[in-house]
Amino acid sequence: MKRCKTASDLHRLGFIDKRKMRKFDVLCLDPVPEYDSAKIRALRDHLQLSQAVFAAVLNTSLSTVRKWGIGEKHPGSPSLELLSLVERKGLEAVL
Repeated sequence: MKRCKTASDLHRLGFIDKRKMRKFDVLCLDPVPEYDSAKIRALRDHLQLSQAVFAAVLNTSLSTVRKWGIGEKHPGSPSLELLSLVERKGLEAVL
């Protein structure tokens, strides 16, 4: 976003203090997408990971990944962040 870049430049030049910059940073964060069971399975399949390995990568239980895969349970905020990170940056970002 152009606004975030401008705020960052103003901070770097000393026109915006740290406190205000933190507020801009929060406003500039992209929203974390929702992940339904199909999207989670597709991501896992794309990465060619078993449910057990996927659970280990995300630091969650195999049972949780299984429940996500059948739509019985949905990932919470921390897991959504990790799923988004893995989808955008690859496994290397979390290993």
